[in-house]
Amino acid sequence: MDFTFTEEQEIFRRTLQEFVEKKVKPKANEIERSGEFPKDLFKELADLGCFGLRYPEEYGGANADCVTFCIFCEEMAKGLLSLAASATIQAFQSTHFIAKFGSEELKEEYLVPAIKGEKIGAICMTEPNAGSDLGSITTTAVKDGDEYVINGVKTWVTNGSIADFYTVAARTSKGKGMEGIDFFLVPRKAEGVEVGREIDKMGLRGLKTSEVVFNDVRIPADHLLGEKEGMGHIYLREILAEIRVSTGALSLGAGSAVIKDAIEYAKERVQFGKPIGKFQAVRLMIAEAATELEAAKWLVYHAAWLIDKGRKPIKEASMAKLFASEAAVKAVDIASRVFASYGFSKDHAVERFYRDVRFLIIGGGTSEILKLIIASELGL
Repeated sequence: MDFTFTEEQEIFRRTLQEFVEKKVKPKANEIERSGEFPKDLFKELADLGCFGLRYPEEYGGANADCVTFCIFCEEMAKGLLSLAASATIQAFQSTHFIAKFGSEELKEEYLVPAIKGEKIGAICMTEPNAGSDLGSITTTAVKDGDEYVINGVKTWVTNGSIADFYTVAARTSKGKGMEGIDFFLVPRKAEGVEVGREIDKMGLRGLKTSEVVFNDVRIPADHLLGEKEGMGHIYLREILAEIRVSTGALSLGAGSAVIKDAIEYAKERVQFGKPIGKFQAVRLMIAEAATELEAAKWLVYHAAWLIDKGRKPIKEASMAKLFASEAAVKAVDIASRVFASYGFSKDHAVERFYRDVRFLIIGGGTSEILKLIIASELGL
Protein backbone atom coordinates (compact mmCIF):
# COMPACT_ATOMS: atom_id res chain seq x y z
CA MET A 1 0.00 0.00 0.00
CA ASP A 2 1.61 3.22 -1.15
CA PHE A 3 -0.95 5.86 -0.19
CA THR A 4 -1.27 8.42 2.56
CA PHE A 5 -4.44 10.22 3.56
CA THR A 6 -4.90 13.42 1.61
CA GLU A 7 -5.27 16.79 3.28
CA GLU A 8 -8.93 16.80 2.24
CA GLN A 9 -9.46 13.41 3.88
CA GLU A 10 -7.79 14.58 7.08
CA ILE A 11 -10.04 17.66 7.16
CA PHE A 12 -13.05 15.40 6.65
CA ARG A 13 -11.89 13.15 9.51
CA ARG A 14 -11.53 16.13 11.85
CA THR A 15 -15.00 17.36 10.88
CA LEU A 16 -16.47 13.98 11.75
CA GLN A 17 -14.51 13.80 15.01
CA GLU A 18 -15.91 17.16 16.05
CA PHE A 19 -19.43 16.08 15.12
CA VAL A 20 -19.09 12.86 17.11
CA GLU A 21 -17.68 14.59 20.20
CA LYS A 22 -20.14 17.49 20.25
CA LYS A 23 -23.31 15.94 18.87
CA VAL A 24 -23.26 12.14 19.06
CA LYS A 25 -21.57 11.18 22.32
CA PRO A 26 -23.68 13.50 24.51
CA LYS A 27 -26.84 11.82 23.18
CA ALA A 28 -25.56 8.25 22.89
CA ASN A 29 -26.77 6.98 26.27
CA GLU A 30 -30.22 8.49 25.88
CA ILE A 31 -30.59 6.98 22.40
CA GLU A 32 -29.49 3.65 23.85
CA ARG A 33 -32.00 3.80 26.69
CA SER A 34 -34.96 5.01 24.64
CA GLY A 35 -34.35 2.85 21.58
CA GLU A 36 -35.54 5.75 19.45
CA PHE A 37 -34.07 6.38 16.01
CA PRO A 38 -32.01 9.63 16.18
CA LYS A 39 -33.68 11.52 13.34
CA ASP A 40 -31.95 14.81 14.15
CA LEU A 41 -28.44 13.33 14.02
CA PHE A 42 -29.32 11.38 10.89
CA LYS A 43 -30.39 14.59 9.13
CA GLU A 44 -27.27 16.41 10.32
CA LEU A 45 -25.14 13.71 8.70
CA ALA A 46 -27.02 14.33 5.47
CA ASP A 47 -26.35 18.06 5.79
CA LEU A 48 -22.63 17.26 6.16
CA GLY A 49 -22.79 15.45 2.82
CA CYS A 50 -22.13 12.00 4.26
CA PHE A 51 -24.93 10.17 2.46
CA GLY A 52 -23.67 11.22 -0.94
CA LEU A 53 -20.00 10.38 -0.44
CA ARG A 54 -19.91 7.61 -3.04
CA TYR A 55 -22.25 9.23 -5.57
CA PRO A 56 -21.83 11.72 -8.45
CA GLU A 57 -21.92 15.44 -7.79
CA GLU A 58 -24.81 15.88 -10.23
CA TYR A 59 -27.10 14.17 -7.70
CA GLY A 60 -25.75 16.06 -4.72
CA GLY A 61 -22.94 13.64 -3.98
CA ALA A 62 -19.22 14.11 -3.39
CA ASN A 63 -17.86 11.45 -5.76
CA ALA A 64 -15.47 10.38 -2.99
CA ASP A 65 -13.44 7.18 -2.95
CA CYS A 66 -13.72 4.07 -0.79
CA VAL A 67 -10.90 5.21 1.52
CA THR A 68 -12.90 8.35 2.34
CA PHE A 69 -16.01 6.28 2.95
CA CYS A 70 -14.05 4.11 5.39
CA ILE A 71 -12.95 7.23 7.26
CA PHE A 72 -16.63 8.08 7.61
CA CYS A 73 -17.45 4.59 8.94
CA GLU A 74 -14.50 4.54 11.33
CA GLU A 75 -15.15 7.92 12.91
CA MET A 76 -18.92 7.44 13.24
CA ALA A 77 -18.42 4.09 14.96
CA LYS A 78 -16.40 5.81 17.67
CA GLY A 79 -19.53 7.60 18.81
CA LEU A 80 -22.56 5.34 18.44
CA LEU A 81 -22.58 2.13 16.42
CA SER A 82 -26.35 2.10 15.92
CA LEU A 83 -26.20 5.49 14.19
CA ALA A 84 -23.10 4.50 12.24
CA ALA A 85 -24.72 1.30 10.97
CA SER A 86 -27.92 3.05 9.95
CA ALA A 87 -25.93 5.76 8.18
CA THR A 88 -23.77 3.32 6.21
CA ILE A 89 -26.88 1.51 4.97
CA GLN A 90 -28.30 4.86 3.85
CA ALA A 91 -25.06 5.99 2.24
CA PHE A 92 -24.29 2.82 0.31
CA GLN A 93 -26.15 -0.48 0.46
CA SER A 94 -29.73 0.78 0.12
CA THR A 95 -28.88 3.32 -2.57
CA HIS A 96 -26.01 1.82 -4.59
CA PHE A 97 -28.11 -0.04 -7.13
CA ILE A 98 -30.39 2.96 -7.66
CA ALA A 99 -27.38 5.16 -8.35
CA LYS A 100 -25.85 2.65 -10.75
CA PHE A 101 -28.89 1.28 -12.58
CA GLY A 102 -31.91 3.42 -11.78
CA SER A 103 -33.54 5.64 -14.40
CA GLU A 104 -33.16 9.38 -14.08
CA GLU A 105 -36.70 9.50 -12.75
CA LEU A 106 -35.91 6.98 -10.02
CA LYS A 107 -32.72 8.80 -9.09
CA GLU A 108 -34.58 12.08 -8.75
CA GLU A 109 -37.37 10.47 -6.75
CA TYR A 110 -35.25 8.32 -4.42
CA LEU A 111 -31.49 8.83 -4.65
CA VAL A 112 -31.45 12.62 -4.42
CA PRO A 113 -33.82 12.75 -1.41
CA ALA A 114 -31.82 9.93 0.24
CA ILE A 115 -28.61 11.92 -0.13
CA LYS A 116 -30.39 14.90 1.44
CA GLY A 117 -31.71 12.74 4.27
CA GLU A 118 -35.29 13.41 3.23
CA LYS A 119 -36.02 9.77 2.45
CA ILE A 120 -34.63 6.72 4.23
CA GLY A 121 -33.63 3.54 2.46
CA ALA A 122 -33.14 -0.09 3.44
CA ILE A 123 -31.80 -3.19 1.72
CA CYS A 124 -33.69 -6.47 1.99
CA MET A 125 -31.55 -9.56 1.48
CA THR A 126 -31.72 -11.82 4.54
CA GLU A 127 -34.68 -14.17 4.92
CA PRO A 128 -35.75 -16.51 7.74
CA ASN A 129 -33.98 -19.38 5.94
CA ALA A 130 -31.41 -17.44 3.93
CA GLY A 131 -28.66 -15.65 5.84
CA SER A 132 -25.10 -16.60 5.00
CA ASP A 133 -26.57 -18.81 2.28
CA LEU A 134 -28.04 -16.10 0.06
CA GLY A 135 -28.49 -18.69 -2.66
CA SER A 136 -31.45 -19.97 -0.63
CA ILE A 137 -33.48 -16.79 -1.16
CA THR A 138 -37.11 -17.67 -1.91
CA THR A 139 -38.60 -14.20 -2.39
CA THR A 140 -39.78 -14.08 -6.00
CA ALA A 141 -40.20 -11.37 -8.61
CA VAL A 142 -42.39 -12.54 -11.49
CA LYS A 143 -42.73 -10.50 -14.67
CA ASP A 144 -46.36 -9.74 -15.53
CA GLY A 145 -46.63 -7.48 -18.55
CA ASP A 146 -44.96 -4.18 -17.73
CA GLU A 147 -44.83 -4.96 -14.02
CA TYR A 148 -43.10 -7.29 -11.57
CA VAL A 149 -45.03 -9.02 -8.80
CA ILE A 150 -42.97 -9.56 -5.64
CA ASN A 151 -43.76 -12.07 -2.91
CA GLY A 152 -41.66 -13.01 0.10
CA VAL A 153 -40.55 -12.27 3.64
CA LYS A 154 -37.34 -10.49 4.59
CA THR A 155 -35.84 -10.26 8.04
CA TRP A 156 -33.04 -8.40 9.81
CA VAL A 157 -33.79 -5.37 7.64
CA THR A 158 -31.77 -2.42 8.94
CA ASN A 159 -33.90 0.77 8.82
CA GLY A 160 -36.80 -1.53 7.92
CA SER A 161 -39.55 0.11 9.96
CA ILE A 162 -38.54 3.68 9.14
CA ALA A 163 -37.66 3.27 5.46
CA ASP A 164 -39.38 5.06 2.60
CA PHE A 165 -38.07 2.58 0.04
CA TYR A 166 -36.40 -0.82 -0.13
CA THR A 167 -33.79 -2.39 -2.38
CA VAL A 168 -35.04 -5.96 -2.50
CA ALA A 169 -33.19 -9.10 -3.55
CA ALA A 170 -35.64 -11.47 -5.25
CA ARG A 171 -35.45 -14.53 -7.43
CA THR A 172 -36.48 -14.03 -11.06
CA SER A 173 -35.56 -17.54 -12.12
CA LYS A 174 -34.26 -20.79 -10.71
CA GLY A 175 -30.50 -20.97 -10.74
CA LYS A 176 -27.51 -22.45 -9.03
CA GLY A 177 -26.62 -20.62 -5.84
CA MET A 178 -27.16 -16.89 -6.24
CA GLU A 179 -27.80 -17.13 -9.97
CA GLY A 180 -31.31 -16.00 -10.82
CA ILE A 181 -31.39 -13.33 -8.08
CA ASP A 182 -31.99 -9.70 -9.02
CA PHE A 183 -32.55 -6.40 -7.20
CA PHE A 184 -35.64 -4.22 -7.27
CA LEU A 185 -36.66 -0.84 -5.94
CA VAL A 186 -39.85 -1.17 -3.92
CA PRO A 187 -41.52 1.95 -2.46
CA ARG A 188 -42.78 1.61 1.12
CA LYS A 189 -46.14 2.99 -0.02
CA ALA A 190 -46.66 0.21 -2.60
CA GLU A 191 -49.75 -1.87 -1.91
CA GLY A 192 -48.86 -5.18 -0.28
CA VAL A 193 -45.76 -3.94 1.60
CA GLU A 194 -46.07 -4.63 5.29
CA VAL A 195 -43.55 -3.97 8.04
CA GLY A 196 -43.50 -6.98 10.34
CA ARG A 197 -42.24 -7.33 13.87
CA GLU A 198 -39.47 -5.14 15.22
CA ILE A 199 -36.55 -7.33 16.31
CA ASP A 200 -35.61 -6.80 19.95
CA LYS A 201 -31.80 -6.91 20.00
CA MET A 202 -29.19 -7.12 22.74
CA GLY A 203 -27.34 -4.17 21.25
CA LEU A 204 -27.70 -1.42 18.65
CA ARG A 205 -30.84 -0.29 20.43
CA GLY A 206 -31.11 2.88 18.37
CA LEU A 207 -30.99 0.89 15.13
CA LYS A 208 -34.40 -0.08 13.77
CA THR A 209 -34.31 -3.70 12.62
CA SER A 210 -37.43 -5.46 11.44
CA GLU A 211 -39.11 -7.97 9.19
CA VAL A 212 -40.67 -6.73 5.95
CA VAL A 213 -43.34 -8.71 4.10
CA PHE A 214 -44.07 -8.38 0.37
CA ASN A 215 -47.47 -9.77 -0.54
CA ASP A 216 -48.31 -9.54 -4.26
CA VAL A 217 -46.51 -6.21 -4.48
CA ARG A 218 -46.68 -4.79 -8.00
CA ILE A 219 -43.95 -2.45 -9.20
CA PRO A 220 -43.17 -1.05 -12.68
CA ALA A 221 -40.74 -3.10 -14.75
CA ASP A 222 -38.20 -0.25 -14.72
CA HIS A 223 -37.81 -0.80 -10.97
CA LEU A 224 -35.55 -3.72 -11.86
CA LEU A 225 -32.14 -2.39 -10.80
CA GLY A 226 -29.92 -3.84 -13.47
CA GLU A 227 -29.25 -3.97 -17.17
CA LYS A 228 -31.33 -7.14 -17.52
CA GLU A 229 -32.63 -10.07 -15.52
CA GLY A 230 -30.13 -12.55 -14.17
CA MET A 231 -27.32 -10.08 -13.47
CA GLY A 232 -28.04 -9.44 -9.80
CA HIS A 233 -25.63 -12.04 -8.44
CA ILE A 234 -22.81 -10.42 -10.40
CA TYR A 235 -23.71 -6.97 -9.07
CA LEU A 236 -23.86 -8.29 -5.52
CA ARG A 237 -20.41 -9.84 -5.74
CA GLU A 238 -19.08 -6.52 -7.01
CA ILE A 239 -20.21 -4.63 -3.90
CA LEU A 240 -19.57 -7.32 -1.28
CA ALA A 241 -15.92 -6.30 -1.02
CA GLU A 242 -16.86 -2.72 -0.20
CA ILE A 243 -19.53 -3.85 2.26
CA ARG A 244 -16.94 -5.95 4.07
CA VAL A 245 -14.30 -3.26 4.04
CA SER A 246 -16.71 -0.67 5.42
CA THR A 247 -17.78 -3.12 8.14
CA GLY A 248 -14.09 -3.53 8.94
CA ALA A 249 -13.85 0.25 9.25
CA LEU A 250 -16.80 0.29 11.65
CA SER A 251 -14.99 -2.37 13.68
CA LEU A 252 -11.78 -0.34 13.68
CA GLY A 253 -13.61 2.72 14.98
CA ALA A 254 -15.43 0.86 17.75
CA GLY A 255 -12.32 -0.98 18.94
CA SER A 256 -10.20 2.16 18.88
CA ALA A 257 -12.78 4.11 20.89
CA VAL A 258 -12.95 1.62 23.75
CA ILE A 259 -9.20 1.17 23.98
CA LYS A 260 -8.79 4.93 24.16
CA ASP A 261 -11.30 5.01 27.01
CA ALA A 262 -9.52 2.10 28.73
CA ILE A 263 -6.17 3.89 28.56
CA GLU A 264 -7.63 7.06 30.07
CA TYR A 265 -9.34 5.09 32.82
CA ALA A 266 -6.18 3.07 33.56
CA LYS A 267 -4.30 6.34 34.13
CA GLU A 268 -6.93 7.63 36.56
CA ARG A 269 -8.01 4.54 38.50
CA VAL A 270 -5.78 4.04 41.55
CA GLN A 271 -5.49 0.71 43.35
CA PHE A 272 -2.80 -0.49 45.75
CA GLY A 273 -1.30 2.98 45.76
CA LYS A 274 -0.82 3.55 42.03
CA PRO A 275 -2.76 3.89 38.74
CA ILE A 276 -3.79 0.48 37.42
CA GLY A 277 -2.12 1.39 34.11
CA LYS A 278 1.20 0.83 35.89
CA PHE A 279 0.39 -2.82 36.52
CA GLN A 280 1.94 -5.17 34.02
CA ALA A 281 -1.21 -7.23 33.49
CA VAL A 282 -3.19 -4.18 32.42
CA ARG A 283 -0.40 -2.81 30.23
CA LEU A 284 0.00 -6.12 28.41
CA MET A 285 -3.72 -6.43 27.64
CA ILE A 286 -3.99 -2.91 26.29
CA ALA A 287 -0.79 -3.23 24.25
CA GLU A 288 -2.06 -6.42 22.64
CA ALA A 289 -5.43 -4.90 21.71
CA ALA A 290 -3.82 -1.73 20.35
CA THR A 291 -1.42 -3.77 18.22
CA GLU A 292 -4.23 -5.80 16.68
CA LEU A 293 -6.24 -2.66 15.94
CA GLU A 294 -3.22 -1.09 14.23
CA ALA A 295 -2.90 -4.20 12.08
CA ALA A 296 -6.63 -4.03 11.34
CA LYS A 297 -6.22 -0.42 10.22
CA TRP A 298 -3.71 -1.43 7.58
CA LEU A 299 -5.81 -4.35 6.38
CA VAL A 300 -8.94 -2.19 6.08
CA TYR A 301 -7.38 0.77 4.31
CA HIS A 302 -5.25 -1.42 2.07
CA ALA A 303 -8.37 -3.22 0.86
CA ALA A 304 -10.16 0.13 0.39
CA TRP A 305 -7.17 1.41 -1.57
CA LEU A 306 -7.32 -1.65 -3.83
CA ILE A 307 -11.01 -0.98 -4.53
CA ASP A 308 -10.13 2.60 -5.47
CA LYS A 309 -7.51 1.25 -7.86
CA GLY A 310 -10.19 -0.71 -9.68
CA ARG A 311 -9.24 -4.08 -8.22
CA LYS A 312 -11.68 -6.68 -6.87
CA PRO A 313 -10.01 -7.59 -3.58
CA ILE A 314 -12.19 -10.49 -2.47
CA LYS A 315 -9.44 -12.02 -0.36
CA GLU A 316 -8.14 -8.75 1.08
CA ALA A 317 -11.63 -7.43 1.90
CA SER A 318 -12.56 -10.70 3.59
CA MET A 319 -9.34 -10.66 5.61
CA ALA A 320 -9.90 -7.04 6.61
CA LYS A 321 -13.44 -7.62 7.81
CA LEU A 322 -12.55 -10.88 9.58
CA PHE A 323 -9.53 -9.51 11.41
CA ALA A 324 -10.98 -6.09 12.24
CA SER A 325 -14.27 -7.39 13.60
CA GLU A 326 -12.59 -10.01 15.76
CA ALA A 327 -10.06 -7.41 16.94
CA ALA A 328 -12.91 -5.08 17.92
CA VAL A 329 -14.66 -7.79 19.93
CA LYS A 330 -11.39 -8.60 21.70
CA ALA A 331 -10.63 -4.93 22.34
CA VAL A 332 -14.02 -4.38 23.96
CA ASP A 333 -13.56 -7.46 26.11
CA ILE A 334 -10.17 -6.20 27.26
CA ALA A 335 -11.53 -2.71 27.92
CA SER A 336 -14.35 -4.15 30.03
CA ARG A 337 -11.77 -6.05 32.10
CA VAL A 338 -9.80 -2.85 32.64
CA PHE A 339 -12.95 -1.04 33.78
CA ALA A 340 -13.90 -4.11 35.88
CA SER A 341 -17.20 -3.52 37.72
CA TYR A 342 -17.55 -0.08 36.14
CA GLY A 343 -17.46 -1.75 32.74
CA PHE A 344 -20.60 -3.60 33.78
CA SER A 345 -22.37 -0.30 34.40
CA LYS A 346 -24.38 1.64 31.84
CA ASP A 347 -22.65 4.76 33.13
CA HIS A 348 -19.72 3.96 30.84
CA ALA A 349 -19.71 3.58 27.05
CA VAL A 350 -17.75 0.32 27.22
CA GLU A 351 -20.90 -1.49 28.41
CA ARG A 352 -22.78 -0.35 25.29
CA PHE A 353 -19.89 -1.18 22.99
CA TYR A 354 -19.61 -4.62 24.61
CA ARG A 355 -23.10 -5.43 23.33
CA ASP A 356 -22.99 -3.49 20.07
CA VAL A 357 -19.82 -4.97 18.59
CA ARG A 358 -21.35 -8.44 18.42
CA PHE A 359 -23.14 -7.42 15.24
CA LEU A 360 -19.80 -6.69 13.55
CA ILE A 361 -18.84 -10.37 13.52
CA ILE A 362 -22.18 -11.19 11.85
CA GLY A 363 -22.98 -8.38 9.42
CA GLY A 364 -21.16 -8.50 6.10
CA GLY A 365 -20.43 -12.20 6.50
CA THR A 366 -19.76 -14.23 9.63
CA SER A 367 -16.18 -14.96 10.60
CA GLU A 368 -16.63 -18.60 9.66
CA ILE A 369 -17.95 -17.78 6.17
CA LEU A 370 -15.12 -15.30 5.63
CA LYS A 371 -12.54 -17.92 6.55
CA LEU A 372 -14.01 -20.25 3.93
CA ILE A 373 -13.88 -17.48 1.33
CA ILE A 374 -10.26 -16.68 2.20
CA ALA A 375 -9.33 -20.36 1.98
CA SER A 376 -10.97 -20.57 -1.43
CA GLU A 377 -9.11 -17.47 -2.63
CA LEU A 378 -5.88 -19.13 -1.46
CA GLY A 379 -6.63 -22.03 -3.76
CA LEU A 380 -7.79 -24.55 -1.14
